[in-house]
Amino acid sequence: MQANDPIGIFDSGVGGTSIWKEIHELLPNEKTIYLADSRNAPYGKRPVEEIIALSRKNTNKLIEMGCKMVVVACNTATTNAITELRKSYTIPFIGIEPAIKPAALKSRTKAIGILATKGTLSSALFSQTSELYAKNINIIEVEGNGLVELIESGRRDSPETYALLREILQPMLENKIDYLVLGCSHYPYLLPVLRDILPKDVQIIDSGEAVARQTKAILTEKELLNPSANNQQAEFFTNTDPKVLSSLIKAEENHYKVSYLDF
Repeated sequence: MQANDPIGIFDSGVGGTSIWKEIHELLPNEKTIYLADSRNAPYGKRPVEEIIALSRKNTNKLIEMGCKMVVVACNTATTNAITELRKSYTIPFIGIEPAIKPAALKSRTKAIGILATKGTLSSALFSQTSELYAKNINIIEVEGNGLVELIESGRRDSPETYALLREILQPMLENKIDYLVLGCSHYPYLLPVLRDILPKDVQIIDSGEAVARQTKAILTEKELLNPSANNQQAEFFTNTDPKVLSSLIKAEENHYKVSYLDF
Protein backbone atom coordinates (compact mmCIF):
# COMPACT_ATOMS: atom_id res chain seq x y z
CA MET A 1 0.00 0.00 0.00
CA GLN A 2 1.27 3.42 -1.02
CA ALA A 3 0.09 6.89 -0.01
CA ASN A 4 -0.84 7.77 -3.59
CA ASP A 5 -3.01 4.65 -4.00
CA PRO A 6 -6.78 5.31 -4.11
CA ILE A 7 -9.34 4.93 -1.33
CA GLY A 8 -11.90 2.27 -2.29
CA ILE A 9 -15.57 2.77 -1.38
CA PHE A 10 -18.45 0.37 -1.94
CA ASP A 11 -22.17 0.32 -1.29
CA SER A 12 -25.19 -1.72 -2.30
CA GLY A 13 -25.91 0.91 -4.94
CA VAL A 14 -25.73 4.68 -5.32
CA GLY A 15 -26.50 5.69 -1.71
CA GLY A 16 -22.89 5.50 -0.51
CA THR A 17 -22.08 8.50 -2.69
CA SER A 18 -23.43 10.51 0.27
CA ILE A 19 -20.44 9.13 2.22
CA TRP A 20 -18.08 9.62 -0.74
CA LYS A 21 -19.00 13.33 -0.86
CA GLU A 22 -18.00 13.81 2.79
CA ILE A 23 -14.69 11.98 2.28
CA HIS A 24 -13.96 13.90 -0.91
CA GLU A 25 -14.68 17.22 0.80
CA LEU A 26 -12.47 16.49 3.81
CA LEU A 27 -9.68 14.79 1.84
CA PRO A 28 -9.54 16.53 -1.57
CA ASN A 29 -6.04 15.22 -2.29
CA GLU A 30 -7.14 11.58 -2.21
CA LYS A 31 -7.93 9.51 -5.28
CA THR A 32 -11.16 7.55 -4.87
CA ILE A 33 -12.77 4.55 -6.56
CA TYR A 34 -16.47 3.96 -5.90
CA LEU A 35 -18.33 0.70 -6.58
CA ALA A 36 -22.13 0.80 -6.76
CA ASP A 37 -23.40 -2.77 -6.49
CA SER A 38 -26.87 -1.69 -7.67
CA ARG A 39 -27.57 -5.05 -9.29
CA ASN A 40 -27.78 -6.55 -5.78
CA ALA A 41 -29.47 -3.63 -3.99
CA PRO A 42 -30.82 -3.52 -1.41
CA TYR A 43 -28.60 -5.64 0.84
CA GLY A 44 -30.98 -5.15 3.79
CA LYS A 45 -33.33 -7.97 2.76
CA ARG A 46 -30.59 -10.55 2.20
CA PRO A 47 -29.35 -13.24 4.65
CA VAL A 48 -26.12 -12.53 6.53
CA GLU A 49 -24.07 -15.10 4.56
CA GLU A 50 -25.04 -13.43 1.30
CA ILE A 51 -24.20 -9.94 2.63
CA ILE A 52 -20.74 -11.21 3.64
CA ALA A 53 -20.21 -12.83 0.23
CA LEU A 54 -21.21 -9.65 -1.63
CA SER A 55 -18.94 -7.57 0.63
CA ARG A 56 -16.01 -9.89 -0.12
CA LYS A 57 -16.73 -9.64 -3.85
CA ASN A 58 -16.66 -5.83 -3.70
CA THR A 59 -13.54 -5.81 -1.52
CA ASN A 60 -11.70 -8.15 -3.88
CA LYS A 61 -12.49 -5.88 -6.82
CA LEU A 62 -11.26 -2.75 -5.00
CA ILE A 63 -8.04 -4.48 -3.93
CA GLU A 64 -7.58 -5.66 -7.52
CA MET A 65 -7.89 -1.98 -8.53
CA GLY A 66 -5.02 -1.07 -6.17
CA CYS A 67 -6.90 0.53 -3.26
CA LYS A 68 -5.06 1.22 0.01
CA MET A 69 -8.19 1.24 2.18
CA VAL A 70 -11.82 0.15 1.86
CA VAL A 71 -14.71 2.25 3.15
CA VAL A 72 -17.82 0.11 3.59
CA ALA A 73 -20.34 2.86 2.80
CA CYS A 74 -23.30 0.64 3.58
CA ASN A 75 -24.86 0.24 7.03
CA THR A 76 -26.08 -3.29 6.33
CA ALA A 77 -22.68 -4.45 5.06
CA THR A 78 -20.91 -2.81 8.00
CA THR A 79 -23.14 -4.25 10.70
CA ASN A 80 -23.17 -7.74 9.17
CA ALA A 81 -19.83 -8.17 7.40
CA ILE A 82 -17.08 -5.81 8.51
CA THR A 83 -15.86 -8.07 11.34
CA GLU A 84 -15.36 -10.89 8.82
CA LEU A 85 -13.68 -8.54 6.35
CA ARG A 86 -11.21 -7.33 8.95
CA LYS A 87 -10.34 -10.94 9.82
CA SER A 88 -9.78 -11.87 6.16
CA TYR A 89 -7.76 -8.93 4.76
CA THR A 90 -4.78 -6.86 5.89
CA ILE A 91 -6.07 -3.66 4.25
CA PRO A 92 -7.70 -1.12 6.65
CA PHE A 93 -11.53 -0.94 6.69
CA ILE A 94 -13.78 1.93 7.70
CA GLY A 95 -17.42 1.13 8.45
CA ILE A 96 -20.64 3.04 8.84
CA GLU A 97 -23.33 2.42 11.42
CA PRO A 98 -26.33 4.41 12.69
CA ALA A 99 -25.37 7.40 14.88
CA ILE A 100 -27.36 6.21 17.89
CA LYS A 101 -24.94 7.60 20.49
CA PRO A 102 -25.19 11.35 19.67
CA ALA A 103 -28.97 11.13 19.23
CA ALA A 104 -29.44 9.33 22.57
CA LEU A 105 -27.17 11.74 24.44
CA LYS A 106 -28.84 14.87 23.02
CA SER A 107 -32.49 13.80 23.08
CA ARG A 108 -34.73 15.90 25.32
CA THR A 109 -37.90 13.87 24.78
CA LYS A 110 -35.99 10.61 25.41
CA ALA A 111 -37.46 9.29 22.17
CA ILE A 112 -35.42 8.85 18.99
CA GLY A 113 -36.27 7.31 15.63
CA ILE A 114 -34.02 4.96 13.68
CA LEU A 115 -34.80 4.59 9.99
CA ALA A 116 -32.83 1.66 8.59
CA THR A 117 -33.02 -1.60 6.65
CA LYS A 118 -34.03 -4.92 8.17
CA GLY A 119 -30.42 -6.13 7.79
CA THR A 120 -29.09 -3.28 9.94
CA LEU A 121 -31.83 -3.33 12.60
CA SER A 122 -31.54 -7.11 13.10
CA SER A 123 -27.72 -7.14 13.31
CA ALA A 124 -25.78 -7.93 16.48
CA LEU A 125 -23.71 -4.73 16.14
CA PHE A 126 -26.83 -2.56 16.04
CA SER A 127 -28.21 -4.32 19.12
CA GLN A 128 -24.93 -3.86 21.02
CA THR A 129 -24.75 -0.15 20.17
CA SER A 130 -28.36 0.40 21.26
CA GLU A 131 -27.80 -1.37 24.58
CA LEU A 132 -24.60 0.55 25.24
CA TYR A 133 -25.81 4.08 24.54
CA ALA A 134 -29.61 4.10 24.69
CA LYS A 135 -30.71 2.09 27.72
CA ASN A 136 -33.10 4.77 28.98
CA ILE A 137 -34.23 5.97 25.57
CA ASN A 138 -37.38 5.00 23.71
CA ILE A 139 -36.02 3.86 20.34
CA ILE A 140 -38.59 3.66 17.58
CA GLU A 141 -37.05 1.41 14.94
CA VAL A 142 -38.66 1.44 11.50
CA GLU A 143 -37.62 -0.46 8.38
CA GLY A 144 -37.46 1.76 5.31
CA ASN A 145 -38.93 -0.89 3.03
CA GLY A 146 -39.06 0.35 -0.57
CA LEU A 147 -37.00 3.52 -0.06
CA VAL A 148 -33.73 2.20 -1.52
CA GLU A 149 -35.56 1.00 -4.63
CA LEU A 150 -37.12 4.46 -5.13
CA ILE A 151 -33.73 6.17 -4.81
CA GLU A 152 -32.01 3.64 -7.08
CA SER A 153 -34.64 4.29 -9.75
CA GLY A 154 -34.21 8.08 -9.58
CA ARG A 155 -37.55 8.76 -7.82
CA ARG A 156 -36.27 10.18 -4.54
CA ASP A 157 -38.68 13.16 -4.53
CA SER A 158 -41.62 11.49 -6.26
CA PRO A 159 -45.23 11.39 -4.95
CA GLU A 160 -44.66 7.68 -4.12
CA THR A 161 -41.69 8.60 -1.94
CA TYR A 162 -43.65 11.28 -0.07
CA ALA A 163 -46.54 8.86 0.53
CA LEU A 164 -44.28 6.02 1.68
CA LEU A 165 -42.28 8.25 4.04
CA ARG A 166 -45.43 9.69 5.62
CA GLU A 167 -46.56 6.16 6.38
CA ILE A 168 -43.13 5.04 7.63
CA LEU A 169 -42.61 8.07 9.89
CA GLN A 170 -46.04 7.94 11.56
CA PRO A 171 -45.00 5.72 14.53
CA MET A 172 -42.07 8.06 15.20
CA LEU A 173 -44.28 11.16 15.19
CA GLU A 174 -46.78 9.46 17.51
CA ASN A 175 -43.93 8.83 19.97
CA LYS A 176 -42.74 12.46 19.76
CA ILE A 177 -39.17 11.80 18.65
CA ASP A 178 -36.80 14.77 18.62
CA TYR A 179 -33.99 13.01 16.70
CA LEU A 180 -34.18 10.89 13.57
CA VAL A 181 -31.11 8.75 12.85
CA LEU A 182 -30.63 7.75 9.23
CA GLY A 183 -29.37 4.17 9.26
CA CYS A 184 -28.74 3.71 5.54
CA SER A 185 -26.33 5.63 3.32
CA HIS A 186 -29.08 6.02 0.70
CA TYR A 187 -31.30 8.00 3.06
CA PRO A 188 -29.45 11.37 3.09
CA TYR A 189 -30.79 11.76 -0.47
CA LEU A 190 -34.25 11.92 1.12
CA LEU A 191 -33.40 14.91 3.35
CA PRO A 192 -35.53 17.45 1.41
CA VAL A 193 -38.57 15.15 1.64
CA LEU A 194 -37.93 14.31 5.30
CA ARG A 195 -37.68 18.00 6.20
CA ASP A 196 -40.97 18.65 4.43
CA ILE A 197 -42.73 15.95 6.44
CA LEU A 198 -41.12 16.14 9.90
CA PRO A 199 -41.82 18.86 12.49
CA LYS A 200 -39.19 21.61 12.44
CA ASP A 201 -37.85 20.67 15.89
CA VAL A 202 -36.84 17.13 14.86
CA GLN A 203 -33.10 16.93 14.21
CA ILE A 204 -31.83 14.53 11.52
CA ILE A 205 -28.48 12.79 11.98
CA ASP A 206 -26.47 10.75 9.49
CA SER A 207 -22.97 9.29 9.75
CA GLY A 208 -21.23 10.83 6.73
CA GLU A 209 -19.04 13.40 8.47
CA ALA A 210 -18.00 10.93 11.18
CA VAL A 211 -16.98 8.37 8.54
CA ALA A 212 -14.88 10.99 6.72
CA ARG A 213 -13.14 12.00 9.96
CA GLN A 214 -12.40 8.36 10.80
CA THR A 215 -11.04 7.79 7.29
CA LYS A 216 -8.63 10.70 7.74
CA ALA A 217 -7.61 9.49 11.22
CA ILE A 218 -6.76 5.96 10.04
CA LEU A 219 -4.87 7.20 6.97
CA THR A 220 -2.89 9.56 9.22
CA GLU A 221 -2.16 6.81 11.74
CA LYS A 222 -0.90 4.48 9.01
CA GLU A 223 1.01 7.26 7.21
CA LEU A 224 -1.07 6.75 4.07
CA LEU A 225 -2.39 10.30 3.53
CA ASN A 226 -1.71 11.40 -0.03
CA PRO A 227 0.74 14.35 0.08
CA SER A 228 -0.02 15.47 -3.48
CA ALA A 229 -2.07 18.67 -3.74
CA ASN A 230 -5.36 18.92 -5.63
CA ASN A 231 -5.34 15.32 -6.80
CA GLN A 232 -9.13 15.17 -7.19
CA GLN A 233 -9.29 12.01 -9.27
CA ALA A 234 -12.55 10.13 -8.73
CA GLU A 235 -13.78 7.07 -10.60
CA PHE A 236 -17.23 5.52 -10.27
CA PHE A 237 -18.35 2.08 -11.38
CA THR A 238 -21.82 0.52 -11.37
CA ASN A 239 -23.08 -2.87 -12.54
CA THR A 240 -26.37 -1.38 -13.78
CA ASP A 241 -27.36 1.69 -15.84
CA PRO A 242 -24.98 4.55 -14.83
CA LYS A 243 -27.67 7.25 -15.27
CA VAL A 244 -28.83 7.60 -11.64
CA LEU A 245 -25.29 7.41 -10.27
CA SER A 246 -24.15 10.09 -12.74
CA SER A 247 -26.99 12.40 -11.73
CA LEU A 248 -26.33 12.08 -7.98
CA ILE A 249 -22.66 13.05 -8.26
CA LYS A 250 -23.31 15.55 -11.08
CA ALA A 251 -20.74 13.69 -13.17
CA GLU A 252 -21.04 15.86 -16.27
CA GLU A 253 -20.76 19.11 -14.34
CA ASN A 254 -17.74 17.93 -12.30
CA HIS A 255 -16.07 15.86 -15.04
CA TYR A 256 -16.19 12.65 -13.01
CA LYS A 257 -15.82 9.38 -14.84
CA VAL A 258 -18.77 6.99 -14.40
CA SER A 259 -18.54 3.57 -16.09
CA TYR A 260 -20.45 0.32 -16.27
CA LEU A 261 -18.51 -2.61 -14.83
CA ASP A 262 -19.64 -6.21 -14.56
CA PHE A 263 -18.59 -7.16 -11.03
